[in-house]
Amino acid sequence: MTAEGKRFVVAALGICFLGSLVVVAWREAKTHHGPDEKPQAVVPADSKECVECHDKTSPAIVAQWRDSKHALRGIGCMTCHAAEPKDVDGFEHHGRRIAVIVSPLDCSKCHPTEFKQQAASRHAEAASFVGSADDFLGEVVEGGPTPTLGCKGCHGTTVKVLANGKLDPLTWPNGGMGRINPDGSKGSCAACHYRHDFSLAIARGPDACGKCHQGPDHPQLEVYESSKHGVRFRELHDQMNLTAQPWVVGRDYHAAPTCATCHMSATPTQPVSHDPGLRISWTLRPVVSVRQKDWQNRRDDMLDVCQQCHSEDWAKGYLNSFDSLVDHYNEKFAKPAQAVMDALYAAKKLTPTKFDEPLEFTFFELWHHAGRQARHGAAMMSPDFVQWHGMYEVAKNFYTQFVPQAEKLLPGVTQKPLAGAAHHWFTGK
Repeated sequence: MTAEGKRFVVAALGICFLGSLVVVAWREAKTHHGPDEKPQAVVPADSKECVECHDKTSPAIVAQWRDSKHALRGIGCMTCHAAEPKDVDGFEHHGRRIAVIVSPLDCSKCHPTEFKQQAASRHAEAASFVGSADDFLGEVVEGGPTPTLGCKGCHGTTVKVLANGKLDPLTWPNGGMGRINPDGSKGSCAACHYRHDFSLAIARGPDACGKCHQGPDHPQLEVYESSKHGVRFRELHDQMNLTAQPWVVGRDYHAAPTCATCHMSATPTQPVSHDPGLRISWTLRPVVSVRQKDWQNRRDDMLDVCQQCHSEDWAKGYLNSFDSLVDHYNEKFAKPAQAVMDALYAAKKLTPTKFDEPLEFTFFELWHHAGRQARHGAAMMSPDFVQWHGMYEVAKNFYTQFVPQAEKLLPGVTQKPLAGAAHHWFTGK
């Protein structure tokens, strides 16, 4: 090839290269937005009428959707709300057959892994609390609309469908974590991933969990907020990089852990999971705490999270202290109190009906309120919840209310349960 030919080829290649840069720049400009610009929603053809109408009737919903990743990817109203002929909750709506509830089974069409994890979690079984002491308090003792707007707002209800395909207003709306949907699936993805923007920042922050995990019987939010973890999150929130993908602790953020960090989110060696119980080694809900069957594997996974910020010795040392507190609570208070209650029921000094006698309230608050506060305080590093909100209240309740009330019903019933050395100061030994 002549020198002139070579120069021609080089020039042609240069023009092609410059042209490709122009094309790339144009495509980037079409798909990306600056810091002060909103992302460009892609409205699919089957959802244009929905968007146009709801832009007038419920504009906030449409605005939230436009801010979502769904909108950027052309996932519109009908993608999620279209109902099949077999869907019992489907109904005609302006010429379309739709369903109001978007269940985890619906979400599984695009998110199959997350669906499987969620379906295997304790969250999905939250509605199984029916028949428990908590449920009896809500349904019978408190009564009225309390359980609908209270208990079932977190635990979930069984959503019933009327003859016309509309949802029974006595069971809907409901965003409970264990909601039983008309298609048979359990749960609500929107309990954590709020509609219609499905914000990662909200789902990863502590307040989404705190909708349910707060109060005297499960004070995880209050415990977290009073811990060093919660203080760091509050003060360094802007450094949390809450919308990053994949949001790996120690890599994408390091300012503080959230509930999601410890219980669900990825570490350098663990993937994200939608089963928040996989790293929990104790069951702290019942009267007497019990270890999970595979507790050591769960503890190792939690230690992996802890070691992203703490040394192995520090993390193991704290968790050993936590175990000691739970064991102590079990042996000194929970097991003796349960033994006393069992003896009183066996002797027919208490009726089979729950909460019709003062001692049953005393016992319930001992383990369900103060006992849980102490245990959760220990699990999540809040000294005041361990002490004054927790073990102090347990001890005061146990010695000044529970024991005297039990002895009044059946003298001597506490003698054997309180025979241990931990109670000698009280029994005069």
